Amino acid sequence: MTEYTPPKVWTWNKPSGGAFASINRPIAGPTHDKELPVGKHPLQLYSLATPNGVKVTVMLEELLARGHTGAEYDAWLIRINDGDQFGSGFVEVNPNSKIPALMDRSGATPVRIFESGSILIYLAEKFGEFLPSEQPARAEVLSWLFWQMGSAPYLGGGFGHFYAYAPEKFEYAIDRFSMEVKRQMDVLDRRLAETEYLGGKDYSIADMAVWPWYGGLALGRMYNDSAEFLSVQEYKHVRRWAKAIDARPAVKRGRMVNRAFGEPALQLHERHDASDFDTNTQDKLAAE
Repeated sequence: MTEYTPPKVWTWNKPSGGAFASINRPIAGPTHDKELPVGKHPLQLYSLATPNGVKVTVMLEELLARGHTGAEYDAWLIRINDGDQFGSGFVEVNPNSKIPALMDRSGATPVRIFESGSILIYLAEKFGEFLPSEQPARAEVLSWLFWQMGSAPYLGGGFGHFYAYAPEKFEYAIDRFSMEVKRQMDVLDRRLAETEYLGGKDYSIADMAVWPWYGGLALGRMYNDSAEFLSVQEYKHVRRWAKAIDARPAVKRGRMVNRAFGEPALQLHERHDASDFDTNTQDKLAAE
């Protein structure tokens, strides 16, 4: 392998390589004009069922399961590989061009919320659920929520990229990020040896944030054969927690929303009503 010597000034003169080369660029802003659709509900979600997207659809389905009819929502599919996130309408909701993005049209002035952690806090405070109001329980939940926000880039953009998506395998990069992901899994395992959920005895937005990433890894759903590679069976407390959350009906529904890959029966590209889970999954649409 030829050793790379960085130039004095970096310039963007070739694709970055890897699975997402076509959508990576060093500038922000829209690439084309495209208005976002608006459905019948006050909450309008624009997303894709990546781990960050699943956080929010799980939260919304959990709120509905607790009887909060105001949490009804329209979920619109944003195909990031096609560059939908660079449309002018999406950039107006999230100038960072990342999913998920939420518009709350329930008040006189629409409110935009972007970044998955911010959306979880916004919804938790709006509906008074899944985030304790008293200390120290509130601080514990928020600490684990922000732990995820800071840690997951090492799992996704670090380990996942170099292990599964990079055009070449680099031992140094894979070793570095594997070590960090295993350390993070150990952090979680030690915490979950002490308590049922990350924030304590109650299920919270901390679990909703961490589960799609680290629960998915523990359940063998991330980055091809990475579960074997990282020996996830060692983290028995994380696996116990991951399986318990995976069994929740609202979580099962949340995983389906805006899903555009995998089994057709588990793909609900758009969600506008609870009945869509029974009538509009991709297997049923194909049969029609």
